[in-house]
Amino acid sequence: MAIAQSKVTSQGQISVPAEVRRRLGIGPGSVIEWEEKDGTMTVRRKGGYTFEEMHKILFGDKPPVRPCRDDVKEGIRRYILKRHPKRNAGH
Repeated sequence: MAIAQSKVTSQGQISVPAEVRRRLGIGPGSVIEWEEKDGTMTVRRKGGYTFEEMHKILFGDKPPVRPCRDDVKEGIRRYILKRHPKRNAGH
């Protein structure tokens, strides 16, 4: 049974319906991947981040060192504020 439909534009773009986005847990900036198997195409959210990606998100271009817990918490806080400025406007 189909959940939803999308129309392909002349440039090959599609919009992911809201119900599909909710079920996949995706939003702006999310990456999805396509897989073909036995004539069926599957789309899914690409999962996880590599260690290098997480380090860059939390600490920028600083060289990898073992951070203390407070540094990790502060890095996460800065990332959330940057990623969701409207949610944190009152804080």
